[in-house]
Amino acid sequence: MAATFPQPLQNEKTVEEKIAELESLPLFMKSLPEDPSDDPLISALQSLAHEGTPDEVSLNFKEQGNSYFKGKRWREAASFYTQGIDAKPSDKVLLEALHINRAACNLELKNYGKVLRDCSVAITINPKSSKAYYRSALALVALERYEEAVDSCSRCLNFDPANQPVASLKAEAEKLHDTKVRKEREKQERIRVAEEKRRRLQAAFKERNITVVPNPKGTPEVDYKPRFDEEDPNQSTLIFPVHFLYPQHATSDTVPDFHEDASFGEYLTTMFPPSAEPPNWDKAGEYVNGRLSVYAATSKKRLLKIGKKMSLRDVIREAGKDGDGLELQGGCLAFIVVPRGDVEANWIAEFKRKK
Repeated sequence: MAATFPQPLQNEKTVEEKIAELESLPLFMKSLPEDPSDDPLISALQSLAHEGTPDEVSLNFKEQGNSYFKGKRWREAASFYTQGIDAKPSDKVLLEALHINRAACNLELKNYGKVLRDCSVAITINPKSSKAYYRSALALVALERYEEAVDSCSRCLNFDPANQPVASLKAEAEKLHDTKVRKEREKQERIRVAEEKRRRLQAAFKERNITVVPNPKGTPEVDYKPRFDEEDPNQSTLIFPVHFLYPQHATSDTVPDFHEDASFGEYLTTMFPPSAEPPNWDKAGEYVNGRLSVYAATSKKRLLKIGKKMSLRDVIREAGKDGDGLELQGGCLAFIVVPRGDVEANWIAEFKRKK
């Protein structure tokens, strides 16, 4: 005889579908609809829910809300507490509890504004409502309004000094407040230092007749910025990012830390040593220290030839004569490097033509 096995049920419903089906039944509804429509059972339940005195109706809704709260169904619980409040009970203790309980739901739901409103109403009803002060303080801590949270706890402890949860929350809020104040103080100090540094840099640029030119929109910012030399005890010497431009090849190099008192010869020797392989873009091997000329273009389109023994400070001073000066574009100074001879002559002619 062949064995028989249970056959799987066709279209078996999921747990979620079963719960939804149950909740569509009047006895299991989370809340009764405002319009009972044509369903006599819903109409009967609606009548039962509101049968009795306002206090009895409110108490019924409170108990239903408590059941849902225990099941961590915060929204449904809040809905029942709201219906209890709407029933307008005359019992002040009951009304206070409804507001406090709804505040507890909204704490879980992170609706902190609603928590504060309910707690305020509860305190108006009962100025010694410890739970209202406590839940209000919890919401204020969540909103990072620590001073107000401390005040709420202090008011509660004035009449309920043995309330340990409130005392602990007050200590936590005070600690968080102190941390927030310290961080804000540190932030403001960083802003002050940065602003002072910016102001001093602007004054140093003005003293050197350097014109600050912002980058055109869409141009990426460089990571390097002009700064004071930290090893200078007078904090008067500058270090600049410098672009060396090679117009013949439409390329460039960046020296992020060109000291104001360093000579151009020092950097060119490092960048183009005679015995080293030329850069991959210098196919003709023309860029070798000793065979190169360096130029600076001023704000007034003057062209200054820079000797290898000249320091950056010397160049800045020379460029700044007669109300002229160098331009600091996008935080960098720029100098042109060309091989001596025909390339140099052609580039100078082209520069003068475009002036």
